[in-house]
Amino acid sequence: MSPSARPEAPDTDGAGPAGTVDDLSGFAFRPGYRLRKTDEFSSVFALRRTQRSRHFVIHHGPSAGPGARLGVVIAKRFLKRANARNLVKRLAREAFRLQRPQLKPVDIVLRLHVRPKVLDRRLLRDEIDGLLGRMRRSARSTAEDAR
Repeated sequence: MSPSARPEAPDTDGAGPAGTVDDLSGFAFRPGYRLRKTDEFSSVFALRRTQRSRHFVIHHGPSAGPGARLGVVIAKRFLKRANARNLVKRLAREAFRLQRPQLKPVDIVLRLHVRPKVLDRRLLRDEIDGLLGRMRRSARSTAEDAR
């Protein structure tokens, strides 16, 4: 097939029908939603505000940016294999991506605290969702107490 005879891809401008992936652009995990620099992680750790679950600890503090941002720390001593560490990071980013619109501007560092006996995606995701939800509720109650 010659290059000129190839069919062209349909022109998509992002204005797809309702319910398509284009409709969910507000839920994307953009690079600006990620903690990257050592100083950003250090400032969150220094505040000592935490939420704990069985395997994870969430450290949080006010964000320097306009919205919530996430950093993930998975130590090799808890998960030796890179694919296991990457799985936990993907689960954390996905949970954060879906809950970010409800979070106030806060920097969050999710840290694996204890080695999971079994890497069960559903259990780990539920645990991360619960931590983010608990943090969201505690932030809401402290804002109401300040009024």
